[in-house]
Amino acid sequence: MSRYELRFSGAGGQGLITAGIIMAKAASIYEGKQAVQSQSYGPEARGGASKSEVIISEESIDYPKVTACDALLAMTQEACDKYSHDLKEGGVLLVDSDLVKKLPAGNFKTVSFPIINTAKDDVGRIIVANIVALGAMVALTGTVSRENAEKAVLSSVPEAFIELNKKAFNIGFDKALAS
Repeated sequence: MSRYELRFSGAGGQGLITAGIIMAKAASIYEGKQAVQSQSYGPEARGGASKSEVIISEESIDYPKVTACDALLAMTQEACDKYSHDLKEGGVLLVDSDLVKKLPAGNFKTVSFPIINTAKDDVGRIIVANIVALGAMVALTGTVSRENAEKAVLSSVPEAFIELNKKAFNIGFDKALAS
């Protein structure tokens, strides 16, 4: 892997920026790779468009923006429509099947499962849907190890929520592999 580009996209309030920060942390702190994370969101605090981009590399990163996306998480139809054209041939598209009904055509792997409802039904809290999605992205991309990604998650959340986030991460990881 010389350069791997990921984009977490959806709506503000879905925790996608946090998921990107944790992915970059896993790569840089726990894997010893180069990583950069950038973010963009609309003027609305919640509900507007949001994206977090992460670039992971074994070498120096001289341009910190996604140019050809290797993996895309789309948590809304709008995000899928807007960003799927940037997905590389052979890349990975992960979508929330309850929110993204129209999948783009292309030569990439698509994984679809109800991410938000998985957080609600299997973990017990909708608020960890971003961590469910992060677990899925780690499983699908292999950019960082499961163990190091889990360490990054657990070091990024308040102590009272460690078990909840650990469960969310592992459920997302396992669901992605089963899909």
